[in-house]
Amino acid sequence: MPRRKRNRRIQVPPVIKGMSVYGVRGRKSNEVILHLEEYEAIRLLDYQNLTQEEAAVFMDVSRPTLTRIYEEARNKVATAFVEGRDLIFRGGDIYFDKNWYKCNQCKASFSDYSEEVTKCAVCSSDDLVSLNDYYTAE
Repeated sequence: MPRRKRNRRIQVPPVIKGMSVYGVRGRKSNEVILHLEEYEAIRLLDYQNLTQEEAAVFMDVSRPTLTRIYEEARNKVATAFVEGRDLIFRGGDIYFDKNWYKCNQCKASFSDYSEEVTKCAVCSSDDLVSLNDYYTAE
């Protein structure tokens, strides 16, 4: 029996839930699920232009593990582009570096180091969801 995957550190949650294809009908069952650790690997390596060694430290994994995560992410993105499929960000073995929250009222995402956050930092609403619970529950 293989051992359980170690959780990967995510610094910032995605600002969107995914990407939809424009101009193709009837594709709801053809979604490609990009796990959040795969999203984070693309963000660190391609968007922030970090080396694999630096990105592995940020994600709290070994460099070979990061390479496997990144390769899987590239394959999924390529599949979505070439086959005209939606790309959805969901799930994975992750944890957030800080306490991240999303307000259901104004849809703002924000982080806070304090233990107990009761109000939105933007609109002062008390309708908050912990993103760590939101993304790891799936």
